[in-house]
Amino acid sequence: MNFHVMTLFPEMITAWMGGSITGRALKKGILTLNAVDIRDYTLDKNRRVDDYIYGGGSGMLMAAEPVVRCYDDLKKKIGSGSCRVLYMTPRGRQFDGSMARALSHNENIIFLCGHYEGIDERAIEYIRPVEVSIGDFILTGGEIAAVMMMDAISRFVPGVLGSPDSAFTESFSDGLLEYPQYTRPEEFRGMRVPPVLLSGDHKKIDEWRMAEAVAVTRERRPDLYKVWLEKEQRKKKKSHKKRKKRNEI
Repeated sequence: MNFHVMTLFPEMITAWMGGSITGRALKKGILTLNAVDIRDYTLDKNRRVDDYIYGGGSGMLMAAEPVVRCYDDLKKKIGSGSCRVLYMTPRGRQFDGSMARALSHNENIIFLCGHYEGIDERAIEYIRPVEVSIGDFILTGGEIAAVMMMDAISRFVPGVLGSPDSAFTESFSDGLLEYPQYTRPEEFRGMRVPPVLLSGDHKKIDEWRMAEAVAVTRERRPDLYKVWLEKEQRKKKKSHKKRKKRNEI
C-alpha cells in the first residue's frame, strides 16, 4: 500500500505516521509514505499558495494552480498503477470501517489536504477526487483527517497488524461495538474477571462476548444497534425461508 499526501505541512504527516504500528509497517516496507509539499509547485516567488476569496468572505483560499501542478506531477510519478484520490472535506461522504476496508485494496491512495478556507473549486473539478469527511466538525486542515484515515486503512493491509484477525474482531467490524476485555491479574481492587472467560469453554466465551457487544452497542450507540438488529432480522427471515423451502421439497 502506497500513501501519497498532498499537503502544506508534510512534516506533520511523517511525524504522525512514523510511530507505533504504522511506523513499523513503513520500516518493513509493507506501507510507503510520500508526503508532498504543495508549496513546491507554486509559481509565486514567495511560495505563496493562497489568495483572497472572490465575492468576499473571511479567510484565504488555496489557489488552484499549485494544487493541480502538484497533482499532475504526482500522478506522472505514480504511473499506471491503480490509484484512488481522496479529498478531506466536511461536505464529503462519512468515513467508516467499511470504507477503510474497501480502500485497503488499492495500490496507491492520494490524500488531498486543504487548509485555510479550503481549495479553489476548479482544482477539485480538475482532480475529481472522492470527497470524504471524518465527522460533522471543522479542523484547521485536512492533515489530521488524512492521518486518521491512513491509520484505519492500514489495519486492513496484510502484514500490518501482528494478528491477521485483529482488524476483523474490533469495534464496527460486524456492526457492533467491541465487548469488554481483560488481562491479568484475575482480581484488581476487588473487581474480578468474569468467570466465563476463565472457563476454557470457547463456545460460552463467544456467546458471552456477543451478548456483551450487543448490550454495549444498544446502550451507547442505539443508531448502530438499530442497523445491526434490522440486518439480523433480515438474515433470520432469509434463513427461515430457506428452511421452509427445503421442507416443502
